[in-house]
Amino acid sequence: MEKHIYHLNLSWKEGKVGQISSPELPEKITVATPPEFEKGVAGIWSPEHLFTASVQSCFMTTFLAVAEYSKLDFKEFSCRAEGVLEKADGKYLMTEVILYPRLVIASEDKKEKAQRILEKSEAACLISNSIKTKVSLKADVVV
Repeated sequence: MEKHIYHLNLSWKEGKVGQISSPELPEKITVATPPEFEKGVAGIWSPEHLFTASVQSCFMTTFLAVAEYSKLDFKEFSCRAEGVLEKADGKYLMTEVILYPRLVIASEDKKEKAQRILEKSEAACLISNSIKTKVSLKADVVV
């Protein structure tokens, strides 16, 4: 695969609120400092949400590719995620992203294969591999 560049623009709006856009996408995203910080704003996407969502959505797209390649039939896929923000050595860091995928399959005999594919997907996720944050997988495979 050749190199790809993703273009983003950020404009400050007021206070601790800005707006992210891309000439490649039709929608804009309002972002703000989260309420845990001084003058943070509740109810608006924060960089911490977007960071966690990047890991989560990359995991999903990687899973879809690996499942298709591995010919894994599944009925449902969803994934809850938690991003952990902590202060370490005097700096705020996203120390961990915990992924809670839930995969519904049709057959009990495919459960081990499904679990391996979920684990392989996490290991192959390009966003997870691009960050120093620990990524944990707590999968639930259901028949």
